[in-house]
Amino acid sequence: MATIRKADLIQSVADALQFISYYHPADYIRALGRAYEREQSPAAKDAIAQILSNSRMCAEGHRPICHDTGIVNVFVKVGMNVRFDFDASFEDVINEGVRRAYLDPDNKLRASVLDESDFGRKNTKDNTPAVINVQLVPGDKVEIDVAAKGGGSEAKAKFAMLNPSDSIADWVVKTVPSMGAGWCPPGMLGIGVGGTAEKAMLLAKESLMEPIDMAELKTRGAKTAVDKLRVELYDRVNALGIGAQGLGGLSTVLDVKIRTYPAHAANRPVAMIPNCAATRHAHFMLDGSGPAEFEEPKLSDWPAVTWQPDSSSKKVSLDTLTREEVASWKPGQRLLLSGKLLTGRDAAHKRIQEFLEQKKPLPVDFTNRVIYYVGPVDPVRDEVVGPAGPTTSTRMDKFTDTMLGKTGLIAMVGKAERGPAAIESIRKHKAAYLMAVGGAAYLVSKAIRKSRVLAFEDLGMEAIYEFEVQDMPVTVAVDANGTSVHTTGPAEWSKKIVELKLPVTAA
Repeated sequence: MATIRKADLIQSVADALQFISYYHPADYIRALGRAYEREQSPAAKDAIAQILSNSRMCAEGHRPICHDTGIVNVFVKVGMNVRFDFDASFEDVINEGVRRAYLDPDNKLRASVLDESDFGRKNTKDNTPAVINVQLVPGDKVEIDVAAKGGGSEAKAKFAMLNPSDSIADWVVKTVPSMGAGWCPPGMLGIGVGGTAEKAMLLAKESLMEPIDMAELKTRGAKTAVDKLRVELYDRVNALGIGAQGLGGLSTVLDVKIRTYPAHAANRPVAMIPNCAATRHAHFMLDGSGPAEFEEPKLSDWPAVTWQPDSSSKKVSLDTLTREEVASWKPGQRLLLSGKLLTGRDAAHKRIQEFLEQKKPLPVDFTNRVIYYVGPVDPVRDEVVGPAGPTTSTRMDKFTDTMLGKTGLIAMVGKAERGPAAIESIRKHKAAYLMAVGGAAYLVSKAIRKSRVLAFEDLGMEAIYEFEVQDMPVTVAVDANGTSVHTTGPAEWSKKIVELKLPVTAA
């Protein structure tokens, strides 16, 4: 009978979360490298290059792959012959490991978890509690899968109670475009089929812990119905042409994982959860001999890809920017921003709107300014700021007309697409929306030379900061005429894939 010590469990969870914060799984890096090699869309290839370069930088610097360091998911299989040497609840011990990982002074991770007990949404400050699932199994070991799930991809989770005769494949292919690009493709799709509503969701989430092996599956050939559906969905989803970051291209998904469970004869529950470019998970086992050990990957495992700004990129001074210059930008044009850049996310926008409704003076002058939708990681050592990638922009759509019409703001920076109302507001006010690459947070942070809080300090990472940036890379995603590259790019590439018979299969 194995005895699992409290200290070993805490350390193993903490070490796993630190490990996955800066090391992508090797299978993801290999798959993304293959996607980079076969990509023919210049915009998508540039985005993948940024993600790969960011990944290697994080592995070298031991800093988070993404500013959104996730909500912790833990899947535990406890052998029935195992005993524990502690009286505390199992969840409390797991959460102590989470707490230590997220407060580690050498690589402090962003606390994103908010308490919903009174709907006041106050930050718990240490990213606890984790979402924990425990299963009792035969044996004398404890197996644990730990994942850090980003909010952008989790927000795109989908569920449907299909009729038994409905096509799962058709539902997936119809649903994926409705997810937009806020989940930061290319990534994985986890699909759960069967059980009940909550079981299907759990199956989908668990499937994302499996290794990426689509290339191997295609090589050996599909032998089961599940394998055949995986291959069909991989090909059909990539043929949509959504591409990296939704810009249009050959690789939207790197793999599709499916888990099944028996279901009631009248039901066919189907859940789908995407994993983003910041795929983060680790598996370990405890047998009573001590804490888990994690083997560091070799830097040679990363493809020899080093992102550099496109030579045609236009340099933009944020300190002298005018509405006329913003109106001259073209859809898909690449810019390098330098100067003073404001930041703000959901909470700051809500507070700004309240100030305007109450006719209170704003604490920041937004006239002819650009705002970046970001919640940065705290800096460590000599950093100006920690990883600071863009957050999903559609969450700010309902504030866009107020910001553009009442504050003097002339442009915004975020990730993924904007909704119809935001695009119409951008067109009406002759503003622009710029897109930074989700999944390249550490790379983006290297362009930030100074940082200071200007307002709403109590909001923590959601406060309004002023960054001084130098050559921060962005793409014009919505121009002053309301043209969106997240509409034109996928439309162009889905057509090209059909007409030119371009490869969308795993190499």
